[in-house]
Amino acid sequence: MLQYIVKRTILALFTMILVSFLVFMVIQLPEGDYVDAYIRDQLEHQIMLEPPTEYEEFLLREQFGLNRPILVQYGTWIYKIAVYGDFGHSYRKQKPIKELIEERLFFTMVLSAATSIFIFLFTIPVGIYSAVRQHSVGDYVFTFLGFTGLAVPDFLLGLVLMYLFLSYFKMSVGGLFSGHYIDQPWSYGRVIDLLQHLIIPMVVLGTAGMAGGIRILRNNLLDELQKPYVVTARSKGTKHWRVVAKYPFRISVNPMISGIGGILPGLIGSSVIVSIVLSLPTLGPLLLEALMMEDMFLAGTIILLLSALTVVGVLISDLMLVFVDPRIKMTG
Repeated sequence: MLQYIVKRTILALFTMILVSFLVFMVIQLPEGDYVDAYIRDQLEHQIMLEPPTEYEEFLLREQFGLNRPILVQYGTWIYKIAVYGDFGHSYRKQKPIKELIEERLFFTMVLSAATSIFIFLFTIPVGIYSAVRQHSVGDYVFTFLGFTGLAVPDFLLGLVLMYLFLSYFKMSVGGLFSGHYIDQPWSYGRVIDLLQHLIIPMVVLGTAGMAGGIRILRNNLLDELQKPYVVTARSKGTKHWRVVAKYPFRISVNPMISGIGGILPGLIGSSVIVSIVLSLPTLGPLLLEALMMEDMFLAGTIILLLSALTVVGVLISDLMLVFVDPRIKMTG
């Protein structure tokens, strides 16, 4: 096991190096840079009355290090991250990137963890029920709800839930805290308030994943239940729930476990509009803002963090598959 973990960790490090280089190259593709966006913004707001001269633009780029070769900029960026934990400075917001993403990353992780737990808690029992009670009323009901969850846009579901919670339950909606808890230190009351505010975004973001997971688990389990080893176990008088849980379920749940690595980036990517609608302090809106402002170091840092979390998630899913599926061999 230790050898397998070390091997996978080394492979993950090489993957991260390649991903970081690709990320830095991609954010350089749009025409212009931060200086161009800065000048355009200054002119639009009439803070700058006339365009700067070429020499003034040269001095600005010299100040921000944008006139250096691309590889030098990339090497400086990665060196500071690896050695000093310095992700750079957001030119547009005039703040260290670490300060901008620190709290948002924490709330993003909390929301993603809550959504993942929500997906698994509902997907597994419902998927098993739909498979072992195929063509029953409950199966048709869950199928209908699943397709509805895939069809309804997340932001629309979010607006409906906000209206219902505010109108019928008189609960505070929007954001992750009530107004009087936003700037307060952590306490029991603040944690409870956070959990209450997590309900709406957790349901909104988890509905589509839950619906897709139910269909995948149901179909895989139906295939496994028809195989000879299951029929043999039943013929020997083994209880039905033990037959399902022993091997068919462990094999059928593989696609869900292997998809753990993509849950967090998927949630963040799909939650940009939802986060804006629900006023969530997560990384999605900050990434969108950074891309629109051409703040390359802020956008690159967020994308790099998402890539790192994806690599870690894939490693975790691989290790979980070793324990869940007896057919998988670590030495294979």
